[in-house]
Amino acid sequence: MAQKKWWPWGKKDDNQAASPPETSPPAETAPAPAINYKICLLGSFAVGKTSLVRRFVESSFDENYLSTVGFQVKRKSLKYNNRQYQLMIWDLAGGEDYNESVHLSGCHGALVVCDLTRPDSIDAYHKYHQQLAQIAPNAQIIYLANKADLTDERQIGNDTLAQVSADLGAPYLLTSAKTGQNVEAAFELIVKQIESS
Repeated sequence: MAQKKWWPWGKKDDNQAASPPETSPPAETAPAPAINYKICLLGSFAVGKTSLVRRFVESSFDENYLSTVGFQVKRKSLKYNNRQYQLMIWDLAGGEDYNESVHLSGCHGALVVCDLTRPDSIDAYHKYHQQLAQIAPNAQIIYLANKADLTDERQIGNDTLAQVSADLGAPYLLTSAKTGQNVEAAFELIVKQIESS
């Protein structure tokens, strides 16, 4: 009596070709959720905070000056170091005192802006450094020296910026909302500092 052949995936008719068992496709790995950070832009009036936000979020620039009343909030996704970040960007009205305000509460990082054509605007670095230290002591700070494209009108030199940056313990970048110089780099750097803190 002939013995029946055994097949690992079930019975097989002698005249039927063997076929391997069906396998399910590998399950797709869900992407990691985006990390949310609140970023505040601070500085004197007309230093270009809103223009920097518009350049970063919308990749656009408008020569017409529009003063921010109160604050505006924009959102922008940023992929950095293979991670996805959702930035909630608070564009705060220039020159205001935020010691008694909740606007800085929960701030992860701040970009404090001066205007390279207006020497008095660098005073905002000290002012908002103190307010952030009181309200959001863990917030990371970068100082932006804006309007770097106006080379003929520039009145704040690199030596001054370097000295203030060293005194306050935070880096600075030369930026231009008009040309886009270092705008995205500023947001990438603040995310890097938050992640490293």
